[in-house]
Amino acid sequence: MTRASCDFPERLLTPAPRPGLGRWIQRRDRMAMRSNRSLLAFAAFAALTAVLPGAARAADAARGAELFQLCAQCHGAAGAGNALALAPSIAGLPEWYLLGQLKNFKTGVRGMNPEDTGGLRMYPMSQTLKTDEDIQTMAAYVASLPPQHAAPTLTGGDATRGAKLYQVCVACHGPEGNGNQAVGSPRITGQSDWYLLSTLQKFKAGLRGSYPNAVIMRGMAGTLPDEQAMKDVIAYIQTLSSQTAANAK
Repeated sequence: MTRASCDFPERLLTPAPRPGLGRWIQRRDRMAMRSNRSLLAFAAFAALTAVLPGAARAADAARGAELFQLCAQCHGAAGAGNALALAPSIAGLPEWYLLGQLKNFKTGVRGMNPEDTGGLRMYPMSQTLKTDEDIQTMAAYVASLPPQHAAPTLTGGDATRGAKLYQVCVACHGPEGNGNQAVGSPRITGQSDWYLLSTLQKFKAGLRGSYPNAVIMRGMAGTLPDEQAMKDVIAYIQTLSSQTAANAK
């Protein structure tokens, strides 16, 4: 009896090609290539965006340092201020505050009173910042400088009496003198005592300009009856400055 052969013709073992299979394979390969190109483009974009912010910051810092050269003649290279030049310490002040004051000087709502010698010097200086971008860059650069805590120069102030007088200041400048952006009040700790006295005197006399906070501060300064009261509250602020400096170590 002859055994049946298990050998099938090769044509029966090889599956017949499906209609359109070649076109499907080509379409799949094209999609894969497109996907790979998209992934490469995304990776390149991610790498670029990771580098650009650092490069932009470096460029802004360099531009800020360049613009600051004129300011350094009065405020010093570190922004620590100079009493002889009537220039306060500005290093590390909040960027929002610096930005606002530079705009106040540039527009003339501060620094135009003939009795405000220091302010009069700042008005022409602010005009050298030709664009809003320059003002922003300058403010950011000064804010980035390490704060400079000036040594006391005034005498005769009583910090204990000053603590009581300071209560009216707390609402805006805070219990520790760190300021409050929401109400436009800057940090006052670490500031030169001679400048704080000069500023209170100018506010009280209406010499600091016509911008909103100057009007508010004129009323606040009016609660201090004389120079002795101003020295007292400044003596108290200096104790806050000492605490801030100690905490920073």
